[in-house]
Amino acid sequence: MHIIIGLGNPTSKYQATRHNIGWDAITRISDDYSIPLDYKKHKAICGYGYIEGEKVILAQPTTYMNLSGESVRELIDFYKVSTEDIIVIYDDISLPVGQLRIRKKGSAGGHNGIKNIISHLGTMEFTRIRVGVGNKPEDWDLADYVLTRFKNDEEAIIRDALKDVSDACKKIITTDVDEAMNIYNRMK
Repeated sequence: MHIIIGLGNPTSKYQATRHNIGWDAITRISDDYSIPLDYKKHKAICGYGYIEGEKVILAQPTTYMNLSGESVRELIDFYKVSTEDIIVIYDDISLPVGQLRIRKKGSAGGHNGIKNIISHLGTMEFTRIRVGVGNKPEDWDLADYVLTRFKNDEEAIIRDALKDVSDACKKIITTDVDEAMNIYNRMK
């Protein structure tokens, strides 16, 4: 079983913002594989289903970004999976809009949600898919920037990126992370 976790913030105030790209990815995966996000448990909105015959749990933590580790820890403990069986999807300002970067492990890179997950898990070894949301304008505050919505000319790029994230998750689950990295880290 795999648990796919998309980071973001709850409430409609944050819906469709750059910082909620992880939540948007879970919604896309839910739609692609007909996995309803129909129950709340483990401090998350969750769905249970299958991708290519493999059991998956989809999760959108409702703890706010900076406390994402609380939900991730509960999910891992309840479903008794290893950190190698989770995929965490989140925003990255160091990547151009829509570009993906998949890794098997790594530091938080300044991302507070990932920092909190690493703290709760006690390891940096878990698969993550970073989705580029573009670098903030020079005169902007970072928090203000990541809470903006995508511009009209970025919308199609983000829709394509969310499709790629969904496909990358399928590749990770049905083959392995390395193959997904070879395909999706080279795109764009």
